[in-house]
Formats: sequence, structure tokens, C-alpha cells
Amino acid sequence: MPVLFESQYNPPITFFAALAGADALWLERHEHYRKQTYRNRCLILTNQGVKPLTVPVVDGNRSEKVLTSALEIDYRQNWVHIHWRGLQTAYGGTPYFEYYADYLHDIYVQKIPLLFDLNLALLHFYLRCLRLPIPVEFTAHYSPSYPDPTLLDRRDWLTPKALTRPQPDTTSGWGGTKPYPQTFGKDFVSGLSILDLLFMQGPAAGSFLT
Repeated sequence: MPVLFESQYNPPITFFAALAGADALWLERHEHYRKQTYRNRCLILTNQGVKPLTVPVVDGNRSEKVLTSALEIDYRQNWVHIHWRGLQTAYGGTPYFEYYADYLHDIYVQKIPLLFDLNLALLHFYLRCLRLPIPVEFTAHYSPSYPDPTLLDRRDWLTPKALTRPQPDTTSGWGGTKPYPQTFGKDFVSGLSILDLLFMQGPAAGSFLT
């Protein structure tokens, strides 16, 4: 069954778990941008706990009146350096950071103008890493709901707002993936970016999505 998601920045593991049995991924291209979502934010695990990394957008105060697919990234802020240093600090000692670092860095230094296009470039990279060879399609128009039973609508199913863990398999999407060893803490932390899983498990990461 095809799955419909909004564009997300370094999406959480559960995003990709939802794709493991899907026929295709549809991305919402005609919505208006929403703040404080995974559209421009991801969560990583540091020695001080869960930390958000946020991509700044141009004219942030008016950004919700702009289509997500047309939203420009604000490169006047040194966010690329901040995010990359954050990833190095959190994951530099993990088994597979160096395995993926050059490929990721090449995407970041391109300074892709639009948030949607940056997210898409990262998405294609992660799909290859996870060996998920599914087609990526785009909506032709915006619809608040899709009654078609052959399309699974997962728009805004995942949210970074809740930093505590509710019960697994709730609509916040914090459950549903297999635990794996993490760099910090004794208890497994769910809801993190796919980067956490890739840096820890490398080519075996896909086996944790089912």
C-alpha cells in the first residue's frame, strides 16, 4: 500500500519503519508549512539527552503562509556548521559515523536553497542506505483528507513536540521499532532521527525497521 507523508528533515526511525512494507512513498508537495514539526527539525541523542536540530527558514514569522515546497532555507544563519558539529559530537565515536559522514557532508555543503529539496536529497540517501527501493511520488494538489482506502495517510502522524514516551504504537509514532544499542544512557530512547540508527548499526539498520 502507498504511504503519504509530509516532507521531513532527517526523519525519525518510525517514518522509515512505516515504509518497510509500502509499495510507494507519496510526499505532500502542496501543503502550507507548519512550524515546530519534523518538516525542518530532527531529534538526536547526546550526552545531555535528546536534542533538536532545526533548519532555519527565510522569514520564519510568515513561513506558515508559504508552501512547504517553496520555503527557502536561511543560510544567513550558520546552521550547517552547528548541525554538523552536533552530529560529530553526538555520533563521532559510533561504529558507522565515518562510514556515512562524507556522503552526508556532501549533501549539506551543497547549500540546497529550498527546504523541500534538502529533505528530498537526504531522503533518497537514507532509502539507499536502508535498502528500501520504493518509488517516491508527489501529490498533484492539496487535500485535507484522502478517503481512498488504497492510500495510507500518515501526514502529521509523527511529532517532535512530545519529548516523553507515550505508549507504543500511538499516533505520535514513538514506538514500533526494535531497540538497539545507543551511545548514551541505560534506557533505550525512541523517536530519534534515522541517523541514530544508521550510525549505530550501519548496513544492518534496515533489519530494525520490521
